[in-house]
Amino acid sequence: MPSDTLNEKCGIFGIYGKGLDVSRLSFYGLFALQHRGQESSGIATSDGTNMMCYKNTGLVTHVYSESDIHRLSGHLAIGHNRYSTSKDTGLAHAQPVMIDNLLALGHNGNLPSTVALEGFLQSKNIPTADLNDSELMAHAIGYFLQNGCTLKEAITTAYPLFTGAFSLVVMTKDSVAAIRDSYGMRPLAMAKLNGGIVFASETCAFATIGADFVREIEPGEAVIVTEGSIESVQIQPGTPKFDIFEFVYFARPDSELLGKSVYDVRHNFGAQLARETALAADIVIPVPETAIPVAIGYSQATGMPLEMALVKNRYIHRTFIEPDPHSRDLGVKLKLTPLPNVLRGKRVALVDDSIVRGTTTGQIVRSLFDAGAKEVHFLVSSPPIKFPDFYGINTPNQRDLIAATKNNEEIRQYIGAASLHY
Repeated sequence: MPSDTLNEKCGIFGIYGKGLDVSRLSFYGLFALQHRGQESSGIATSDGTNMMCYKNTGLVTHVYSESDIHRLSGHLAIGHNRYSTSKDTGLAHAQPVMIDNLLALGHNGNLPSTVALEGFLQSKNIPTADLNDSELMAHAIGYFLQNGCTLKEAITTAYPLFTGAFSLVVMTKDSVAAIRDSYGMRPLAMAKLNGGIVFASETCAFATIGADFVREIEPGEAVIVTEGSIESVQIQPGTPKFDIFEFVYFARPDSELLGKSVYDVRHNFGAQLARETALAADIVIPVPETAIPVAIGYSQATGMPLEMALVKNRYIHRTFIEPDPHSRDLGVKLKLTPLPNVLRGKRVALVDDSIVRGTTTGQIVRSLFDAGAKEVHFLVSSPPIKFPDFYGINTPNQRDLIAATKNNEEIRQYIGAASLHY
């Protein structure tokens, strides 16, 4: 799905392991989680006495130098890749959030309401005016730590103040914790590596560093790792409401969520589309990258040949360069190039994971016609998106969601496809 539609907010990583090069492992873990956030990256470490942190704007490979990794010494670390909404861009709100030599925190998710958190902190004379939701949570846990609580006690006491979606990694001088909201909206998992413990948003990060997956952190659970101890506490009963868009779009296909391969789930979406949709077409084409397993499933179920007739520029990332009036249509052309020799005269089944605003979808459909396609039928591997998400996805306002204002036929006409099937 093109990046100007829905955007996830953040990937998190944590590690505890004496004898492990935790800053380097954090770098590689964050590299594997780059797809979850491209605006800034940060790593905090501790040697048991002193905490250190380095963070900057940009991609993981651009943020850190070898000297940064050397300087981040210790045997505990947490890391964070950030995607933010426009008001929070830049280094000012990059994570991990650091509070003196007390606490570091990384957050994936969003708290739609921070009234309880702000009220609590203000009652303790802690200023809140310039703090975002992640920083408010850090200060709440930090308050209890400063008042003699253990990390377990601080997390457990502050937890009821957190209203919304939060998968967290938290580090003190001698402990690392992984915490998940009671709905388990955002993913978080645990692995083992050479006697150490690793936490990450997705299991693909474990494969990158050679860690062995153990299990997912349960909704409502906190796991706290200290020297010689791994403790689990079920803070609130779990009421799972996992975000289906992790399977549809956000997660890497080589990750596992809820015990299922993301690749297999997307493949099954394609097979289900084939069962639901009788279509006369010559070739199946995915919109790279997320829809590729869907298109493979559709192709195998129908016997319709699969063609990679939309070529993705793999080096396109989010940019803050504003287009001039003559280049506003360059967005799709920069990302995706159709192959006329494959498309010419063909009836095409074009597969994507979603339609959000519909503008980019329409541009892709037109590009296939311009390249010579005879017909373009649009297949979508998720239901129509009619409502915004307030729990960690930068969803447009409802009035900008095309399925909230148009029916299927109106959407089909708007994007210019011969047919439309969800």
